[in-house]
Amino acid sequence: MSPQREPETPEPCVVRGCGAEAVRRLSLAEARQAFDDLPESGRRAPLCREHYRAWKKATKERRTLDRLAR
Repeated sequence: MSPQREPETPEPCVVRGCGAEAVRRLSLAEARQAFDDLPESGRRAPLCREHYRAWKKATKERRTLDRLAR
């Protein structure tokens, strides 16, 4: 019998001054493409909906070119 997992507590957004509940987690390197002022520690960057959308807009052209290059 496997141990039961505890329900996850909502994580705050990693962008300074935000603190909203995170809905997505990106790698820290991916998140740095749109946001310069991120913490140095950790591997993942939890982002709230607003900042995830800002990341998508900021990296749209690069992600499209990466897909086309495959």
